[in-house]
Amino acid sequence: MQETEPTTGDHAGRREWIGLYVLSIACLVYSMDLSVLFLAMPAIVTDLDPSASELLWINDIYGFMVAGFLVTMGTLGDRIGRRRVLLAGAFAFGIASALAAFSSTAQQLIASRALLGIAGATIAPSTLSLIVNLFKDEGERNRAIGIWGTAFALGGLVGPLIGGFLLQYFHWGSVFLINIPVMLALLVVGPLLLPEYKNDDGGSLDLVSVLLSLATVLPIIYGFKHMAAYGFEADQPVAIVIGLVFGYVFIRRQETLAHPLIDLQLFRIPAFTASLAVNLAGVFFIFGIFLYQNLFLQLVAGLSPLEAAIWSVPSSMVFTIMSLQSYRFTNRLGPIRTVLIGVVINAAGAAAMALAAYFETMIGVLGASMVLALGFVPVILTTTGLIVGTAPPERAGSASALSETSAEFGGALGIAVLGSLGTVIYRMTMAGVDLSGLSPQQAEAASATLAGAVETAKALGPDAPAWLDPARTAFSLGFAACCAIAALTLLALAVIARRIYARAHIDESALSAH
Repeated sequence: MQETEPTTGDHAGRREWIGLYVLSIACLVYSMDLSVLFLAMPAIVTDLDPSASELLWINDIYGFMVAGFLVTMGTLGDRIGRRRVLLAGAFAFGIASALAAFSSTAQQLIASRALLGIAGATIAPSTLSLIVNLFKDEGERNRAIGIWGTAFALGGLVGPLIGGFLLQYFHWGSVFLINIPVMLALLVVGPLLLPEYKNDDGGSLDLVSVLLSLATVLPIIYGFKHMAAYGFEADQPVAIVIGLVFGYVFIRRQETLAHPLIDLQLFRIPAFTASLAVNLAGVFFIFGIFLYQNLFLQLVAGLSPLEAAIWSVPSSMVFTIMSLQSYRFTNRLGPIRTVLIGVVINAAGAAAMALAAYFETMIGVLGASMVLALGFVPVILTTTGLIVGTAPPERAGSASALSETSAEFGGALGIAVLGSLGTVIYRMTMAGVDLSGLSPQQAEAASATLAGAVETAKALGPDAPAWLDPARTAFSLGFAACCAIAALTLLALAVIARRIYARAHIDESALSAH
């Protein structure tokens, strides 16, 4: 193993903390690029005139490439050096950002965004696994992971805000150019501040496994994300099945390799598997619930997008504060108790959200979202630490990549599955509502989704039709049902996780050895 020790023995010094902030800013930029284009799309459409299909790929290709290459890049970091992979990725990220900023055609922008995604896939697992190397003390490492998690979350929140500010004064390409100074800074200070770590016995990278991992992840992510965004279409389950078939082949191949891309032995570590499952479930339910919350505020409560964003500030503040302070709970209670208590709080928040949605109270929905943030953040950050901390040190990069990949899958699955369930309940409820005064096209739109019902009502005139309130009630019923399922599932998961952690006999103090 090649590893640079912290400057102050078991406790981090100034060098380690500065290194953490550099890694966190890089992670913020990586996360920000998932959402920074939201407000830039009208300007891109005007300038590049993309087709509908090209517009779709401009939006989606970055996230797809990140998800597809996370495992490969995490494992590559374990093999050839985590700092080396991070710095190579930062260089590529800067180049791809410049190419995207100055794209003159939609095809060039799609290709640049694809390169950005591949480069971005080096950042999340490399930054997280390097944090494990920087911080030997468990308490300091918990705090460091909290800061890293805050940066990751803030990237998604500030992306649209920064994009909106830049678009007010500059060309749309500026949303990519802001990446370059950050990556240059990382390239300059990274070699000075960040330790190198690699597994000298890791063997060479199996390219067949790389291709099989891409053939597994990309179709599944594509299927679920498109199902969530555009409703059910025949090609989506086909894509998911294709991905699952390749996944089976991928797993069988890993079992035969001396140096697999994913070490399946990790899943024989009970604490690792339980933490990964809790992490995935937490993201699954929070993404689905917050999707419903945003729709509720606008379509049921009648708020504008800006008003909905302003009303959501308190829960965002709880999220941010907990990201920075959750290490205190972990250090005081220990990681296992923090996870279990957090999951129970999450379940209580989901139950409160179910009641608020059923009774259609906006204040109740916003209050419940604050409870969810209170429980969700410690769970996600602590399970992330457990996923990496319970894995062998030489597999920390691969474990970090698995953590990030589970979050990608969890988010896509949560939006697709819970969104589909709510839609089914909405349509079943609307089947008994009298829409006889509408044309067939209008009736179909009103009975399909609440958004269609609201738009149809607006087209009919200023007076709200009699069927609009039942439509809102149908949506709220689906929202409440999904939250109730989340609450029950999370409680069951807490019981199962408690048993698994107890049987694992985890020496929590030993986690600091990583």
